[in-house]
Amino acid sequence: MGMRKYVAGTGIVGAAVSGISLLRGANDQPFTWRVALQWVSWGITFALAIGTMLDIRAASRGRRVAPDSPIHGKESRYFKPGAVKR
Repeated sequence: MGMRKYVAGTGIVGAAVSGISLLRGANDQPFTWRVALQWVSWGITFALAIGTMLDIRAASRGRRVAPDSPIHGKESRYFKPGAVKR
């Protein structure tokens, strides 16, 4: 199963799709401050999705996650005590 469960279960797919639509629309419009804000917003969304993916991976290995993580306090959902740790 590998990384598939982390990638498919987070906002990575949504962030990638929105990035693709931003790229497609970039050809049709001049670069303005609004376009810059769209890219900054996309970058933040993508970074948060990657951070959540990393937190889920840490929780599934029995590690603690930061208190500002969206899964903080829910780590037990992802941790399986019998799972092999690498």
